[in-house]
Amino acid sequence: MTSAATTTTESAEAGRALQISKKPAITLGIFAVLALLLLVVFGRNGTAEFNFTASNAGAIQLPTLVMDGRPTTLVITIIAVLMAAGSAILLRLGRRTPLWYVSIFALLIVAGFLIWSSTGIPHQLHVTSLLVQALGVSTPIIFGSLGGVISERVGVTNVAIEGQLLGGAFVAAVTTTVTHSIVAGLFAAVVAGVLVSFLLGVFAIKYVVNQVIVGVVINVLILGLTTFLYQQVLLTNIGTLNAPETLKPIAIPLIADIPVIGPLLFDQSIIVYLMYLAVIGVTVGLFRTRWGLRLRAVGEHPQAADTVGINVGRTRFWNVALAGALVGLGGAYFTVGNIGGFTANVSSGYGYIALAAVIFGGWHPIRATLAALMFGFATNLGSALGTFGSPVPNDFLLMLPYLVTIFAVAGFVGRVRPPAAAGRPYIKS
Repeated sequence: MTSAATTTTESAEAGRALQISKKPAITLGIFAVLALLLLVVFGRNGTAEFNFTASNAGAIQLPTLVMDGRPTTLVITIIAVLMAAGSAILLRLGRRTPLWYVSIFALLIVAGFLIWSSTGIPHQLHVTSLLVQALGVSTPIIFGSLGGVISERVGVTNVAIEGQLLGGAFVAAVTTTVTHSIVAGLFAAVVAGVLVSFLLGVFAIKYVVNQVIVGVVINVLILGLTTFLYQQVLLTNIGTLNAPETLKPIAIPLIADIPVIGPLLFDQSIIVYLMYLAVIGVTVGLFRTRWGLRLRAVGEHPQAADTVGINVGRTRFWNVALAGALVGLGGAYFTVGNIGGFTANVSSGYGYIALAAVIFGGWHPIRATLAALMFGFATNLGSALGTFGSPVPNDFLLMLPYLVTIFAVAGFVGRVRPPAAAGRPYIKS
């Protein structure tokens, strides 16, 4: 009996070890080797200067941080190599690499890359401005990821996030210009996102068309339609149709003067504050309300939800519409929240990055938001370093956000379990 129990325990432990993904350990090892090559072998001599004072700084200011490039990056590389070895040891012991461990490793690699890029350049890297701009870039991605979480949690794969962002951006710009009201533009962006979601809902839910194919077709349709209207209508009527006002930052008294954190979080436009509320609202709603329970039930086991009286088709349709409203509002950031006018393909693939954030975040709104922030930071970092005079080739910097997305999803996402019924049409028997 004891021998049989021991054998069963060993088999269970072996099975558990096999279920642990090797991807995090391998990815950390690859990045440690890359850090060794870039930061040590091709290390740069000189100092790197980092400025933490915001342009609208109040009474509290931080001194400029000056670091000696080569020894600092050497220390960071040694720590990264040790952490990669630690991840391999955890894998050997049959244990997962914790998320906090991976996060610290990622911060080290980013810090080392920033120091290496800034070393020997006669300019200060303004860290606060870099983070503020990164949050701005992340805002539409976060709205897109929240919409993706709601859609997929209710059982509908939403590849049409890109089209919803693009539609929201276009309608917001035109409506704001015509009505001279940013509030009307934001409302119109929400309506545009809902209308695009109706297309997805009708074909994917009512007519049971493959949801991924429908999403891709919708993206192409919205891209073609907005590009055509931009070239044929907006370019010839810029002053009357494509010159919207933009939202101004609203500083929250006192806390907006806190170094770094204040300008980053509490001196933003109304869309960013709405994004904060959306993250909180979706998280609480999904896991603490009856609405969220019904939504998750439909996404996990629609047959069981149907037997207790939940209308599966209606629940999916209106929650997909709600998701579209959030994504459309995020699309408005491209025009009335940032650029101040619509341009062709202004969303630039952010919808697909948002979809990657949903997967990387495990279909959880908080984790998807954190993933979107990471992708947004990578996107902004590429453009910021390109104007800063970084030694990294500009073509590589343009690829940086997409490389980070690929490495994150392929390298760190192990055996993730999406909502059981996501992408599966439900036909009531």
